[in-house]
Amino acid sequence: MKQNTIQSVFRGKAFKKIDPIIVTWMQRHGLLLLRISTGIVFVWFGFLKFFPGLSPAQELAIRTIDMLSFGLLSESIIINSLAVWEVLIGLGLISGLFMRETLLLLFLQMAGTFAPVFLFTNEVFTHVPYAPTLEGQYIIKNLVIISAGIVLGGALKKSKKERQ
Repeated sequence: MKQNTIQSVFRGKAFKKIDPIIVTWMQRHGLLLLRISTGIVFVWFGFLKFFPGLSPAQELAIRTIDMLSFGLLSESIIINSLAVWEVLIGLGLISGLFMRETLLLLFLQMAGTFAPVFLFTNEVFTHVPYAPTLEGQYIIKNLVIISAGIVLGGALKKSKKERQ
């Protein structure tokens, strides 16, 4: 009985009037909201890294970058550089300025976030490959951020060189 009630709501006159209005609103504002909300995530997570112990990803990020840089960078340089990098991505997304450069930084940073899957597999999964730890879930959610970056990049207008 409930199924029929739900179906009748989606077939009703009210729904047919409201649906195009909602879809049009989503089309008009979706990219802006995606850009700003993704930017907020980057500013927030980046800002946390300026304060030791506040970012749940801090230790794993430091160990990953330390390994990838062959131990040439101090922990302080690693975490503060990552914090600045993430905040810059966030500010670029929120402002909409320098979007190509911002997206390049985003994709480079996202590539780095998956390194622990290969470098510290046992810390990222309790049972490889289907049961991620909290750190693993933190990494996997970046698939959504990568997809957001692809959508935002696909919406960029062609540069003058590309139009000629």
